[in-house]
Amino acid sequence: MERNMVGWFEIPVTDMDRAKNFYEAVFGVAIQVHDLGGTKMGWFPWDETKTGAAGCLIQNTDWYTPSNTEGVLIYFACSDLQQELDRVEPSGGKILKPKTQISPDVGYMGLFLDSEGNRIALHSRN
Repeated sequence: MERNMVGWFEIPVTDMDRAKNFYEAVFGVAIQVHDLGGTKMGWFPWDETKTGAAGCLIQNTDWYTPSNTEGVLIYFACSDLQQELDRVEPSGGKILKPKTQISPDVGYMGLFLDSEGNRIALHSRN
């Protein structure tokens, strides 16, 4: 296999503006929103010279429903996930699991609900 397994991810949203504001506040990034024939996509920043998958927020009520218990769990990589966790609740989300050590070799994880009700995870070595 030439690449890592994950090549793209989509996070379902019901309110693109609210979700865009939430993720921009938590991660300190700019998200570009595009309407592609009735499906709104908010693209996370991506640089093909860096490792990791590209992805977006996606709004289409026929195909996507946010969930806090079902489906795939996405982990966002962070330098120190506590920084992002500290911005979750002021931005309209809810912390489900505080920064927790997985093991000394693997690092830490945290879990939160985003502004749309999706379960999202964070990982950092520190």
